[in-house]
Amino acid sequence: MTRSVFPPLFHRVLVLLLMLAAPQSSFLPSAHAAEAPFGADPMMNAYSQHSDDAESSLRRTDPDLIAMRDRLMSGSGVLSPELRHLVTISVLTALQAADDIESAVDAALKDGVPPVKIREAVYQCAPYAGFPRTEAAVRAVNGVFQKHGVALPLENQSTVTEESRFRDGLAVQKRIFGDAIDAMHAAAADNQKTIMVTHLSAFCFGDIYTRRGLDLKERELLTFSVISALGGCEAQVKSHIQGNVSVGNDKNDLSAALETALPLIGFPRTLNALSCVNAVLPD
Repeated sequence: MTRSVFPPLFHRVLVLLLMLAAPQSSFLPSAHAAEAPFGADPMMNAYSQHSDDAESSLRRTDPDLIAMRDRLMSGSGVLSPELRHLVTISVLTALQAADDIESAVDAALKDGVPPVKIREAVYQCAPYAGFPRTEAAVRAVNGVFQKHGVALPLENQSTVTEESRFRDGLAVQKRIFGDAIDAMHAAAADNQKTIMVTHLSAFCFGDIYTRRGLDLKERELLTFSVISALGGCEAQVKSHIQGNVSVGNDKNDLSAALETALPLIGFPRTLNALSCVNAVLPD
């Protein structure tokens, strides 16, 4: 009798003691995160501590790696701190780095970057990185907003209607790229005009570029940063280098954006984009 009962009893007592001795964070976040609305109680959401915990863990276990990263992220000072935050957030959106987006948004808010600008930097990614990556980033951003007590939804920044989005988008497109847009539309094959004409002008430039919250110089610099981060987009990178110049950004701004992106995207994509900059804007 004793042999048949004691081992299971001993096992249950041992498990209970181990649970009581373990930190609460090992058990609570995942259970409460499933029960509570996302962001409703940051102490009970798994996301709220994940990035900070990961950072602390790496600083403890791999201080050399973190020191190298921090040196690379020091920046040149050409871009304003606010714009460096926005470039970082947009590049992380393109890279699908949700955990890092949370840390980046937290830092941006603490530095005084307006929530509307942060959201618009993420929205700017949609035509280039696609909706799945953009929506994943928006969810991460909204979680951090709620953690900071930012009321959602934010004020609508749209300026177009269903009737005006193509017309207004085309006007912005021509402001950036000039008469080349008319030539591109004329050269588009009939079975490709929906993509090359309708969607490009109405969605990319009508729905996105005409929004308030960021000015045209900021939006075009973020676009350059995003497509550089994606890699394999050199033709579009070159087009948007010229677009940046036409709205008032210069070679120093583009180089500084790439320097900001470098620790996130690595040297190959950074050097490819920098090669495009030098090809379009030779010294």
